Amino acid sequence: MGTYSTTEFAKKANVSVRTIRYYDNIGLLKPSNYDEGGGRCYSEKDFFQLQKILSLKFFGFSLKEIEELICDRASEEIKDLFNMQVKLVQKKIDNLKQVEKGLIDAKHIIESQGELRWENVINLLYLMDMEEQLLQQYQNSENIAIRIKLHTQFSANKLGWFPWLFHQIEIKEGSKILEIGCGNGELWKSISKEILKKNEIILSDISAGMIRDAMSNLKEFEFKYSVFDCNDIPFLNDDFNIVIANHMLFYIKNISGALNEVVRVLNANGVFYCSTYGENHMKEISEMVKAFDPKINLSEIELYKIFGLENGQKILEEHFEEVSLKIYDDHLEIDDVEVLCDYIYSCHGNQNHILAGRKNEFKEFLQEKMRKNKMIISKHAGVFICRKPKKN
Repeated sequence: MGTYSTTEFAKKANVSVRTIRYYDNIGLLKPSNYDEGGGRCYSEKDFFQLQKILSLKFFGFSLKEIEELICDRASEEIKDLFNMQVKLVQKKIDNLKQVEKGLIDAKHIIESQGELRWENVINLLYLMDMEEQLLQQYQNSENIAIRIKLHTQFSANKLGWFPWLFHQIEIKEGSKILEIGCGNGELWKSISKEILKKNEIILSDISAGMIRDAMSNLKEFEFKYSVFDCNDIPFLNDDFNIVIANHMLFYIKNISGALNEVVRVLNANGVFYCSTYGENHMKEISEMVKAFDPKINLSEIELYKIFGLENGQKILEEHFEEVSLKIYDDHLEIDDVEVLCDYIYSCHGNQNHILAGRKNEFKEFLQEKMRKNKMIISKHAGVFICRKPKKN
Protein backbone atom coordinates (compact mmCIF):
# COMPACT_ATOMS: atom_id res chain seq x y z
CA MET A 1 0.00 0.00 0.00
CA GLY A 2 1.53 3.35 -1.08
CA THR A 3 2.14 6.33 1.14
CA TYR A 4 1.84 10.05 0.47
CA SER A 5 3.68 13.10 1.72
CA THR A 6 1.59 15.95 3.13
CA THR A 7 1.68 17.79 -0.19
CA GLU A 8 0.76 14.68 -2.21
CA PHE A 9 -1.98 13.78 0.25
CA ALA A 10 -3.49 17.28 0.13
CA LYS A 11 -3.41 17.30 -3.69
CA LYS A 12 -5.05 13.86 -3.88
CA ALA A 13 -7.88 15.08 -1.62
CA ASN A 14 -8.10 18.52 -3.28
CA VAL A 15 -7.59 20.38 0.00
CA SER A 16 -4.84 22.71 1.20
CA VAL A 17 -1.67 21.54 2.94
CA ARG A 18 -2.63 23.90 5.76
CA THR A 19 -5.89 21.96 6.27
CA ILE A 20 -4.04 18.63 6.53
CA ARG A 21 -1.58 20.08 9.05
CA TYR A 22 -4.41 21.61 11.06
CA TYR A 23 -6.29 18.29 11.26
CA ASP A 24 -3.08 16.70 12.54
CA ASN A 25 -2.50 19.43 15.13
CA ILE A 26 -6.00 19.07 16.62
CA GLY A 27 -5.80 15.27 16.58
CA LEU A 28 -8.58 14.78 14.03
CA LEU A 29 -6.40 13.02 11.43
CA LYS A 30 -2.95 11.77 12.42
CA PRO A 31 -0.58 10.36 9.74
CA SER A 32 0.02 6.61 9.78
CA ASN A 33 3.77 7.08 9.86
CA TYR A 34 6.70 9.49 9.60
CA ASP A 35 9.74 9.35 7.32
CA GLU A 36 13.33 9.47 8.54
CA GLY A 37 13.31 13.25 8.43
CA GLY A 38 10.14 13.48 10.53
CA GLY A 39 7.84 14.24 7.59
CA ARG A 40 4.25 13.00 7.68
CA CYS A 41 3.42 9.86 5.68
CA TYR A 42 -0.23 9.18 4.88
CA SER A 43 -1.77 5.88 3.74
CA GLU A 44 -4.84 4.91 1.72
CA LYS A 45 -6.54 4.20 5.06
CA ASP A 46 -5.81 7.80 6.09
CA PHE A 47 -7.28 8.97 2.78
CA PHE A 48 -10.52 7.10 3.48
CA GLN A 49 -10.63 8.73 6.93
CA LEU A 50 -10.11 12.15 5.32
CA GLN A 51 -12.94 11.47 2.87
CA LYS A 52 -15.24 10.75 5.83
CA ILE A 53 -14.18 14.02 7.47
CA LEU A 54 -14.75 16.04 4.30
CA SER A 55 -18.14 14.38 3.70
CA LEU A 56 -19.31 15.22 7.21
CA LYS A 57 -17.99 18.76 6.86
CA PHE A 58 -20.04 19.11 3.66
CA PHE A 59 -23.13 18.08 5.64
CA GLY A 60 -22.46 20.95 8.04
CA PHE A 61 -21.06 19.10 11.06
CA SER A 62 -18.54 20.97 13.21
CA LEU A 63 -15.04 19.54 13.67
CA LYS A 64 -15.98 18.63 17.25
CA GLU A 65 -19.02 16.69 16.01
CA ILE A 66 -16.95 15.07 13.24
CA GLU A 67 -14.46 13.84 15.82
CA GLU A 68 -17.36 12.22 17.68
CA LEU A 69 -18.75 10.62 14.52
CA ILE A 70 -15.55 9.04 13.21
CA CYS A 71 -14.81 7.42 16.56
CA ASP A 72 -16.20 3.96 17.26
CA ARG A 73 -19.68 5.09 18.25
CA ALA A 74 -22.80 2.95 18.48
CA SER A 75 -25.17 3.13 15.51
CA GLU A 76 -27.90 4.65 17.71
CA GLU A 77 -25.61 7.49 18.80
CA ILE A 78 -24.58 8.20 15.20
CA LYS A 79 -28.27 8.25 14.20
CA ASP A 80 -28.97 10.80 16.98
CA LEU A 81 -26.18 13.08 15.72
CA PHE A 82 -27.53 12.90 12.16
CA ASN A 83 -31.07 13.58 13.39
CA MET A 84 -29.77 16.66 15.21
CA GLN A 85 -28.08 17.88 12.03
CA VAL A 86 -31.24 17.32 9.97
CA LYS A 87 -33.20 19.50 12.44
CA LEU A 88 -30.55 22.22 12.30
CA VAL A 89 -30.55 22.24 8.48
CA GLN A 90 -34.35 22.44 8.49
CA LYS A 91 -34.21 25.43 10.84
CA LYS A 92 -31.62 27.12 8.63
CA ILE A 93 -33.84 26.52 5.58
CA ASP A 94 -36.80 28.15 7.39
CA ASN A 95 -34.66 31.17 8.26
CA LEU A 96 -33.25 31.48 4.74
CA LYS A 97 -36.82 31.45 3.39
CA GLN A 98 -37.47 34.50 5.58
CA VAL A 99 -34.35 36.18 4.18
CA GLU A 100 -35.50 35.32 0.63
CA LYS A 101 -38.93 36.84 1.31
CA GLY A 102 -37.27 39.99 2.68
CA LEU A 103 -35.15 40.35 -0.46
CA ILE A 104 -38.13 39.80 -2.77
CA ASP A 105 -40.23 42.33 -0.81
CA ALA A 106 -37.41 44.89 -0.94
CA LYS A 107 -37.06 44.34 -4.73
CA HIS A 108 -40.81 44.84 -5.25
CA ILE A 109 -40.73 48.09 -3.25
CA ILE A 110 -37.92 49.42 -5.46
CA GLU A 111 -39.84 48.42 -8.59
CA SER A 112 -43.13 49.99 -7.43
CA GLN A 113 -41.85 53.10 -5.64
CA GLY A 114 -38.52 53.75 -7.31
CA GLU A 115 -36.70 53.80 -3.99
CA LEU A 116 -35.84 51.48 -1.12
CA ARG A 117 -37.25 51.94 2.37
CA TRP A 118 -34.33 51.49 4.74
CA GLU A 119 -36.52 50.07 7.50
CA ASN A 120 -36.97 47.06 5.19
CA VAL A 121 -33.21 46.72 4.84
CA ILE A 122 -32.76 46.94 8.60
CA ASN A 123 -35.37 44.20 9.06
CA LEU A 124 -33.56 42.06 6.46
CA LEU A 125 -30.25 42.48 8.30
CA TYR A 126 -32.01 41.45 11.50
CA LEU A 127 -33.22 38.24 9.85
CA MET A 128 -29.70 37.49 8.60
CA ASP A 129 -28.32 38.10 12.10
CA MET A 130 -30.92 35.65 13.42
CA GLU A 131 -29.41 33.00 11.11
CA GLU A 132 -26.00 33.66 12.69
CA GLN A 133 -27.49 33.15 16.16
CA LEU A 134 -29.41 30.03 15.17
CA LEU A 135 -26.56 27.55 15.50
CA GLN A 136 -25.67 28.78 18.98
CA GLN A 137 -29.29 28.63 20.15
CA TYR A 138 -29.72 25.11 18.82
CA GLN A 139 -26.42 23.93 20.26
CA ASN A 140 -27.50 25.25 23.66
CA SER A 141 -30.72 23.26 23.37
CA GLU A 142 -28.84 20.09 22.43
CA ASN A 143 -26.45 20.59 25.35
CA ILE A 144 -29.41 20.84 27.72
CA ALA A 145 -30.77 17.56 26.31
CA ILE A 146 -27.38 15.88 26.86
CA ARG A 147 -27.25 17.01 30.51
CA ILE A 148 -30.84 15.88 31.09
CA LYS A 149 -29.93 12.45 29.67
CA LEU A 150 -27.12 11.98 32.22
CA HIS A 151 -29.41 12.77 35.16
CA THR A 152 -32.31 10.73 33.79
CA GLN A 153 -30.19 7.65 33.16
CA PHE A 154 -28.04 7.56 36.30
CA SER A 155 -29.95 9.28 39.12
CA ALA A 156 -30.38 7.18 42.26
CA ASN A 157 -33.67 9.00 42.92
CA LYS A 158 -35.89 7.28 40.35
CA LEU A 159 -38.54 9.98 40.55
CA GLY A 160 -36.16 12.25 38.62
CA TRP A 161 -35.57 15.99 38.96
CA PHE A 162 -38.33 17.27 36.70
CA PRO A 163 -41.14 15.10 38.16
CA TRP A 164 -39.88 15.94 41.68
CA LEU A 165 -39.89 19.66 40.94
CA PHE A 166 -43.32 19.43 39.33
CA HIS A 167 -44.68 17.74 42.48
CA GLN A 168 -43.45 20.67 44.61
CA ILE A 169 -45.67 23.08 42.66
CA GLU A 170 -49.13 23.41 44.18
CA ILE A 171 -51.51 23.95 41.28
CA LYS A 172 -55.08 24.84 42.21
CA GLU A 173 -57.76 24.58 39.58
CA GLY A 174 -58.16 27.81 37.61
CA SER A 175 -54.56 28.96 38.12
CA LYS A 176 -52.67 31.13 35.67
CA ILE A 177 -49.05 29.95 35.51
CA LEU A 178 -45.93 31.41 33.87
CA GLU A 179 -42.60 29.66 33.46
CA ILE A 180 -39.69 31.96 32.60
CA GLY A 181 -36.70 30.38 30.89
CA CYS A 182 -38.57 27.19 29.99
CA GLY A 183 -35.77 25.82 27.77
CA ASN A 184 -37.02 22.76 25.89
CA GLY A 185 -40.08 22.41 28.15
CA GLU A 186 -38.91 19.24 29.89
CA LEU A 187 -40.62 20.19 33.18
CA TRP A 188 -44.06 19.74 31.62
CA LYS A 189 -43.67 16.36 29.91
CA SER A 190 -45.38 14.54 32.77
CA ILE A 191 -48.33 16.94 33.09
CA SER A 192 -51.78 15.45 32.67
CA LYS A 193 -53.99 16.93 29.97
CA GLU A 194 -56.68 17.34 32.64
CA ILE A 195 -54.46 19.75 34.66
CA LEU A 196 -53.57 21.62 31.48
CA LYS A 197 -57.23 21.94 30.50
CA LYS A 198 -58.20 23.39 33.91
CA ASN A 199 -55.38 25.95 34.08
CA GLU A 200 -53.74 28.53 31.83
CA ILE A 201 -50.01 27.83 31.42
CA ILE A 202 -47.61 30.07 29.49
CA LEU A 203 -44.08 28.89 28.72
CA SER A 204 -41.53 31.58 27.91
CA ASP A 205 -37.87 31.98 27.05
CA ILE A 206 -35.60 34.75 25.78
CA SER A 207 -34.58 32.44 22.91
CA ALA A 208 -37.00 31.83 20.03
CA GLY A 209 -34.96 28.73 19.24
CA MET A 210 -35.64 27.30 22.70
CA ILE A 211 -39.35 27.99 22.32
CA ARG A 212 -39.38 26.10 19.02
CA ASP A 213 -37.75 23.14 20.75
CA ALA A 214 -40.27 23.32 23.61
CA MET A 215 -43.14 23.32 21.13
CA SER A 216 -41.65 20.27 19.41
CA ASN A 217 -41.00 18.49 22.72
CA LEU A 218 -44.55 19.17 23.93
CA LYS A 219 -46.45 18.93 20.64
CA GLU A 220 -49.15 16.68 22.13
CA PHE A 221 -50.08 19.47 24.59
CA GLU A 222 -51.64 22.87 23.99
CA PHE A 223 -49.52 25.34 25.97
CA LYS A 224 -49.26 29.06 25.26
CA TYR A 225 -45.77 30.33 24.38
CA SER A 226 -44.03 33.69 24.55
CA VAL A 227 -40.56 35.05 23.78
CA PHE A 228 -39.27 37.86 26.03
CA ASP A 229 -36.54 39.05 28.38
CA CYS A 230 -37.66 38.41 31.97
CA ASN A 231 -36.48 41.90 32.95
CA ASP A 232 -39.44 43.14 30.91
CA ILE A 233 -42.31 40.65 31.31
CA PRO A 234 -45.12 41.63 28.88
CA PHE A 235 -48.06 40.86 31.20
CA LEU A 236 -50.30 42.89 33.49
CA ASN A 237 -49.80 43.49 37.21
CA ASP A 238 -51.16 40.75 39.51
CA ASP A 239 -51.77 38.53 36.47
CA PHE A 240 -50.42 35.17 37.72
CA ASN A 241 -50.97 32.73 40.58
CA ILE A 242 -47.66 30.95 39.98
CA VAL A 243 -44.33 31.89 38.37
CA ILE A 244 -41.58 29.28 37.88
CA ALA A 245 -37.86 29.72 37.14
CA ASN A 246 -36.03 26.40 36.89
CA HIS A 247 -32.23 26.70 37.06
CA MET A 248 -32.16 30.00 35.20
CA LEU A 249 -31.90 32.98 37.58
CA PHE A 250 -28.09 32.71 37.63
CA TYR A 251 -28.03 33.45 33.88
CA ILE A 252 -29.73 36.84 34.34
CA LYS A 253 -27.52 39.93 34.40
CA ASN A 254 -29.97 41.89 36.56
CA ILE A 255 -31.54 39.40 39.00
CA SER A 256 -33.08 42.13 41.16
CA GLY A 257 -34.79 43.67 38.13
CA ALA A 258 -36.16 40.29 37.04
CA LEU A 259 -37.45 39.55 40.56
CA ASN A 260 -39.16 42.94 40.61
CA GLU A 261 -40.96 41.91 37.44
CA VAL A 262 -41.92 38.53 38.95
CA VAL A 263 -43.34 40.30 42.01
CA ARG A 264 -45.24 42.72 39.76
CA VAL A 265 -47.02 40.01 37.72
CA LEU A 266 -47.80 37.77 40.75
CA ASN A 267 -51.01 38.42 42.62
CA ALA A 268 -50.96 38.95 46.40
CA ASN A 269 -51.40 35.22 47.09
CA GLY A 270 -49.11 34.17 44.25
CA VAL A 271 -46.14 31.81 44.67
CA PHE A 272 -42.74 31.93 42.98
CA TYR A 273 -40.83 28.65 42.56
CA CYS A 274 -37.16 29.01 41.63
CA SER A 275 -34.66 26.17 41.60
CA THR A 276 -30.88 26.22 41.67
CA TYR A 277 -27.90 24.20 42.87
CA GLY A 278 -25.14 24.60 45.45
CA GLU A 279 -21.36 24.59 45.50
CA ASN A 280 -21.07 20.81 46.01
CA HIS A 281 -23.29 19.94 43.04
CA MET A 282 -21.48 17.50 40.66
CA LYS A 283 -18.19 18.40 42.37
CA GLU A 284 -16.62 14.99 41.65
CA ILE A 285 -16.83 15.59 37.89
CA SER A 286 -15.01 18.92 38.20
CA GLU A 287 -12.38 17.34 40.44
CA MET A 288 -11.93 14.46 38.01
CA VAL A 289 -11.38 16.60 34.89
CA LYS A 290 -8.92 18.77 36.82
CA ALA A 291 -7.04 15.61 37.81
CA PHE A 292 -6.63 14.95 34.08
CA ASP A 293 -5.65 18.56 33.32
CA PRO A 294 -5.72 21.32 35.99
CA LYS A 295 -6.39 23.95 33.30
CA ILE A 296 -9.89 22.60 32.58
CA ASN A 297 -12.85 24.59 33.91
CA LEU A 298 -16.26 23.15 33.07
CA SER A 299 -17.90 26.50 33.71
CA GLU A 300 -16.49 29.90 32.84
CA ILE A 301 -18.48 31.31 35.76
CA GLU A 302 -19.38 29.58 39.04
CA LEU A 303 -23.11 30.09 38.62
CA TYR A 304 -24.03 29.05 42.18
CA LYS A 305 -22.12 32.13 43.42
CA ILE A 306 -24.51 34.33 41.44
CA PHE A 307 -27.66 32.57 42.64
CA GLY A 308 -27.29 29.30 44.51
CA LEU A 309 -28.54 27.36 47.50
CA GLU A 310 -26.09 29.18 49.76
CA ASN A 311 -27.08 32.77 48.88
CA GLY A 312 -30.50 32.39 47.23
CA GLN A 313 -32.61 32.89 50.35
CA LYS A 314 -31.02 36.26 51.14
CA ILE A 315 -31.55 37.47 47.57
CA LEU A 316 -35.19 36.34 47.51
CA GLU A 317 -36.07 37.79 50.92
CA GLU A 318 -35.56 41.25 49.42
CA HIS A 319 -38.67 40.57 47.33
CA PHE A 320 -40.81 38.10 49.33
CA GLU A 321 -42.02 37.93 52.94
CA GLU A 322 -41.77 34.13 53.15
CA VAL A 323 -39.00 32.04 51.57
CA SER A 324 -38.50 28.32 52.23
CA LEU A 325 -36.18 25.76 50.65
CA LYS A 326 -36.77 22.13 49.69
CA ILE A 327 -33.73 19.98 48.88
CA TYR A 328 -33.79 17.26 46.23
CA ASP A 329 -32.26 14.09 47.67
CA ASP A 330 -30.23 12.42 44.93
CA HIS A 331 -26.84 11.38 43.54
CA LEU A 332 -25.59 9.82 40.31
CA GLU A 333 -24.15 6.32 39.83
CA ILE A 334 -22.44 6.42 36.44
CA ASP A 335 -21.05 3.40 34.59
CA ASP A 336 -21.15 4.65 30.97
CA VAL A 337 -18.06 6.52 29.80
CA GLU A 338 -19.67 7.70 26.54
CA VAL A 339 -22.58 9.45 28.27
CA LEU A 340 -20.21 11.01 30.83
CA CYS A 341 -17.95 12.28 28.03
CA ASP A 342 -20.96 13.79 26.23
CA TYR A 343 -21.96 15.55 29.45
CA ILE A 344 -18.47 16.97 29.99
CA TYR A 345 -18.19 18.19 26.38
CA SER A 346 -21.63 19.86 26.67
CA CYS A 347 -20.54 22.12 29.54
CA HIS A 348 -19.96 25.82 28.85
CA GLY A 349 -16.29 25.94 29.90
CA ASN A 350 -12.91 25.58 28.19
CA GLN A 351 -12.83 21.76 28.12
CA ASN A 352 -13.36 21.32 24.38
CA HIS A 353 -10.44 23.59 23.58
CA ILE A 354 -8.07 21.90 26.05
CA LEU A 355 -9.15 18.36 25.14
CA ALA A 356 -8.83 18.92 21.37
CA GLY A 357 -6.72 16.07 20.04
CA ARG A 358 -6.77 14.27 23.40
CA LYS A 359 -10.28 12.81 23.42
CA ASN A 360 -9.13 9.18 23.29
CA GLU A 361 -6.60 9.78 26.05
CA PHE A 362 -9.29 11.42 28.19
CA LYS A 363 -11.74 8.60 27.50
CA GLU A 364 -9.15 6.02 28.61
CA PHE A 365 -8.57 8.08 31.76
CA LEU A 366 -12.29 7.94 32.59
CA GLN A 367 -12.51 4.23 31.79
CA GLU A 368 -9.73 3.56 34.26
CA LYS A 369 -11.54 5.65 36.90
CA MET A 370 -14.66 3.49 36.65
CA ARG A 371 -12.98 0.19 35.78
CA LYS A 372 -13.90 -1.46 39.11
CA ASN A 373 -16.86 0.55 40.39
CA LYS A 374 -19.53 2.95 39.26
CA MET A 375 -18.62 6.60 39.60
CA ILE A 376 -20.62 8.23 42.43
CA ILE A 377 -21.43 11.89 41.81
CA SER A 378 -22.96 14.17 44.46
CA LYS A 379 -25.96 16.31 43.65
CA HIS A 380 -26.89 19.41 45.63
CA ALA A 381 -29.99 21.03 44.19
CA GLY A 382 -33.34 22.29 45.41
CA VAL A 383 -36.17 24.76 44.97
CA PHE A 384 -36.97 27.96 46.84
CA ILE A 385 -40.70 28.49 47.44
CA CYS A 386 -41.49 32.20 47.79
CA ARG A 387 -44.79 33.60 49.10
CA LYS A 388 -46.25 37.03 49.90
CA PRO A 389 -44.56 39.15 47.23
CA LYS A 390 -43.47 42.56 48.51
CA LYS A 391 -45.47 45.00 46.40
CA ASN A 392 -44.19 48.56 45.96
